[in-house]
Amino acid sequence: MSVHSGSKLAVVGAGSVGTSLAYAALIRGSASHVALYDVNAAKAEAEVLDLAHGTQFTAAAATVNGGADISVTDGADVVVITAGAKQSPGQTRLDLAGTNVRILEQLMPQLLEHAPDAVYVLVTNPCDVLTVAAQKITGLPTSRIFSSGTVLDTSRLRWLLAHRAGVSVSSVHASMVGEHGDTEFPVWSGATIGPVPIRDWKVDGDRIFTPGYLAETAREVTQAAYKVIAGKGATNYAIGLSGARIVEALLRSENAVLPVSTVLAGQYGIDGVALSLPSIVGHGGVRAVLETPMDEGELASLHHSAETLRQSLASLGI
Repeated sequence: MSVHSGSKLAVVGAGSVGTSLAYAALIRGSASHVALYDVNAAKAEAEVLDLAHGTQFTAAAATVNGGADISVTDGADVVVITAGAKQSPGQTRLDLAGTNVRILEQLMPQLLEHAPDAVYVLVTNPCDVLTVAAQKITGLPTSRIFSSGTVLDTSRLRWLLAHRAGVSVSSVHASMVGEHGDTEFPVWSGATIGPVPIRDWKVDGDRIFTPGYLAETAREVTQAAYKVIAGKGATNYAIGLSGARIVEALLRSENAVLPVSTVLAGQYGIDGVALSLPSIVGHGGVRAVLETPMDEGELASLHHSAETLRQSLASLGI
């Protein structure tokens, strides 16, 4: 499907995640125009130049500009925020929270002046905490300010399951939900490969997704970012691609089901914290949070995730 003509994506932050997202968006044709903003002028301008030099080979008619003047975000349809202090090896996502909330307090009012009608997507960690902070700072409806949540974690999960089952990733229907962090968990009770429940999937007559294997897979997904950060210092390609995917759902009015993180208003009896749940993402933002069926253990895990985030918010005075 071609890009919506005249669609503008603004990426805030020219670090490894922001530039990977801009790069992915240009290659995939996620938006017809990509603007990259960063307070570091030399870095922003150099990244834009490097991206622009390759536009002969990117999606048709995609253009890129940017710099250290926030006016480059003028009139954006979607603003993806990747700016903030990044996670160091051994540091939890919540350790970053205080610093990044203060950055948002400065940034959000300025962005709203330049892109008052945009949908805002947060990718900066801890994204669930920052979603609540950003929604309070801006007063935007929760549908228009949300985070990438567990979209990437879900992709990691599906990749592992597909590899194990010997099927394509697109044939695996399973989601990570909850906090984008240590308390996230997979909804195994509703997970399927094609129409087959995951626990019933057989290879040579044997059920290969044993309780032990599923528990180990869940742990591997939760630890994936730490593993990548330990080896290369940041996660950037996969989050860049998943961010571009969210942008496409918004700009193409796809009504795609993606596990983004929004501030909840009573779903599952949870209020005022942002958690990832399969949601309909389309024109104007998150159109609905789906009431995903869960078993008792999964519901308990969801409430545990909510409680963990509630404590984080309280400790930050949000």
